[in-house]
Amino acid sequence: MASTSVSRVVPASPQQVWNLIGGFDALPDWLPYIPESTALEGGRVRRLTNPDGDVIVERLVDFDEAERHYSYAILEAPFPVDGYVSTLRVHVVPGRDDVAEVQWSGRFNPQGATEQEVVDLFTGIYADGLDALHKTLAARAA
Repeated sequence: MASTSVSRVVPASPQQVWNLIGGFDALPDWLPYIPESTALEGGRVRRLTNPDGDVIVERLVDFDEAERHYSYAILEAPFPVDGYVSTLRVHVVPGRDDVAEVQWSGRFNPQGATEQEVVDLFTGIYADGLDALHKTLAARAA
């Protein structure tokens, strides 16, 4: 099983960050790669559409409001993986209440691609996503 993880410090308190990203159906609020999300099965499943019209279906597998993290599994996607589980987590930065660290990590089995290709793919998705989150939060703070 392959894995990757990306972290960024963003310009908002952990609670402000969680208020933006903590909803399982909230990706369009901060992630340009996902302009559309539809909640299904009482919010436990989300059907996402990317700008190319590709559909990604994900199931919430763990959610912890107090610890500010959730994990999800991909049920359907145009990615060369199976067994994909990812976690989005907001961390406190010790001694700071005006910033937070956000970590996006995932593990998966490559299918039809090398491990390095798939690690590079998701590392890029996570990094671009956290860069977009930083930009959204910086704009809100301005």
